[in-house]
Amino acid sequence: MSETKEMQQLLSAQQTHFNAAPYWSAAERIERLNKLKAALLNQQEALINAISEDFGRRSADETRLAELLPSVEGINYVNKRIRKWLRPSRRKVGLAFQPASARVEYQPLGVVGIIVPWNYPLYLAMGPLTAAIAAGNRAMIKMSEFTPATAAAFTTLLAEVFPPEEVCVITGEAEVAAEFSRLPFDHMLFTGGTNIGRHVMKAAAENLTPVTLELGGKSPAIIGKADTNIASAAERIAFGKALNAGQTCVAPDYVLCPEDKLNTVVAELTHAFTSMYPSFKENDDYSWIINAKQFDRLHEVLQDAISRGANVTPINPKNESFSGTRIIPPTLITGAKAEMKVLQDEIFGPVLPIITYREFSEALEYVRQGDRPLALYYFGDDRAERDLVLKTTHSGGVCINDTVFHVAQDDLPFGGVGPSGMGHYHGHEGFLTFSKARAVLQKGKLNSAKFVYPPYGGKLLNMIYKLFIR
Repeated sequence: MSETKEMQQLLSAQQTHFNAAPYWSAAERIERLNKLKAALLNQQEALINAISEDFGRRSADETRLAELLPSVEGINYVNKRIRKWLRPSRRKVGLAFQPASARVEYQPLGVVGIIVPWNYPLYLAMGPLTAAIAAGNRAMIKMSEFTPATAAAFTTLLAEVFPPEEVCVITGEAEVAAEFSRLPFDHMLFTGGTNIGRHVMKAAAENLTPVTLELGGKSPAIIGKADTNIASAAERIAFGKALNAGQTCVAPDYVLCPEDKLNTVVAELTHAFTSMYPSFKENDDYSWIINAKQFDRLHEVLQDAISRGANVTPINPKNESFSGTRIIPPTLITGAKAEMKVLQDEIFGPVLPIITYREFSEALEYVRQGDRPLALYYFGDDRAERDLVLKTTHSGGVCINDTVFHVAQDDLPFGGVGPSGMGHYHGHEGFLTFSKARAVLQKGKLNSAKFVYPPYGGKLLNMIYKLFIR
């Protein structure tokens, strides 16, 4: 049996299952999510080990903090609110259409397709799945071919909770993912690179499948020109950049800092990285680059910067050799030029260019000239600067005086804009994304509409026009 045919049969089974029970009660949704949470907690060590195996070395604490914790918290948040979200939303009926009542009811879409990237393979499967189940859907999940151990562990976990006609996992190489994106889902969510996102959207268009795209881009960290605690800013930027060795879609991609503060910013970033990671080779707190392809790509970016005259400074306190590993230590770049790869494409690794500006307006203009990023970070306490950032730039999300943690806020929507994505999920927005907000107009026995039935004309109709067309 071909993989494509197997996926089609699984989709058909889920569609049949959904049609047989198209509306799970709040209690049924909560029960499923509680079982999912219990399985996640019971198998957390197996998942941590599987993710580390896929990366070569992945910090267990990073997996707990960035994958397990938000997955569990996401379920807890949703379960407390499902009943409220399911209540019909009462709406007003215009005077001309009385007597009647109107409401919006939230209906499951059917079968949701979820395409998971390799960088956070657990959380970026769990987040969309939680939202899909909360909305009452079935789900098919395509795991990344670059995280086979995680895919196997996650498949085992889900099999304990769901029959395949409710939730199932698909594995396989890139061609399987391409076929997966062509399936006629009722909604599809893709997390990954912008270029692949374009192909996913094109494939989905053949079936008029609506898509949510969570992509990425070059997320800036702007250090304000007014009084700013640079040491504090550097510490928070360093954490966001070094998390998962920079393999995070909302990692600070580059820093914009005042020209006269460049040396201070470099010194404080160096201090922050060194304090967090006094060594790298045998340090289980620092993750490896996922595979040789990504490792080589990052080295090409660094070599390109060096060859074009940039200053490239690895933060390597013990002068360790990383031969035989896929470790790239945090690396600062100054003097970068626009034509360098490091300023053109999303870095997706622990490489951090620092770009200077003279006037704050220059920094904002630099951000606006590029594609709209998934995240934007501003550091400073000046209200005027902060308001300029919020009102004159676009990004998927913003952190003021911090990085990355906005993603973990369940009451905030998560999503990009333009090349960094479309649509939102997390929390209530996730429930809405995977639901159909169905309008319901309810009339009683008295039919006031008959006064506008043909044959047209007469005083009453003219009075209606005078009353309402004005």
